Amino acid sequence: MTASQTSSGRVASLHIHGPKGGLPLTEVAQIRLIAGKGIQEDKRYFGRKSRSTGQPSRRQVTLIEREMIADHATTFGVEMIGAGDVRSNIETTGVDLLALVGHDVQVGEAIVHFYEPRTPCAKMDALIPGLREAMENGRQGVLAFVVQSGTVVVGDVIRPIEKPVTASTSR
Repeated sequence: MTASQTSSGRVASLHIHGPKGGLPLTEVAQIRLIAGKGIQEDKRYFGRKSRSTGQPSRRQVTLIEREMIADHATTFGVEMIGAGDVRSNIETTGVDLLALVGHDVQVGEAIVHFYEPRTPCAKMDALIPGLREAMENGRQGVLAFVVQSGTVVVGDVIRPIEKPVTASTSR
């Protein structure tokens, strides 16, 4: 599937990490994505650098589809998994995020590069026993780094960019 064949979607909800690890994410109405640094309001991860290279970390933004979250809830027989509970910064509707791995994607005013599927952590089993395993193999959304700064608000459009803006040195 090419980027142009992938439908666009919308931002359903936005979340930032608390000041200490393990705390629930906080839902917010908007975030500011800064190129090469991440989510300005997410003080715990903003501007984080790679321990091995000293370069900016590529793990700047996490995204997951609400449809996938609903599938997980159905699988485990729970009514719903709340917004932010699966610890993604951006929850989406109407777009196949995995199909866009390797592409630049406009999210609101910002442009991000989806570089790989997200790997679930042990916190998923704390939410629902067995959820971590269910999220393996591309069932927990994607990881992205910020290519072009911009503001993202709930309801914004998510769409693939046909002409990439990612610099080859950012990969």
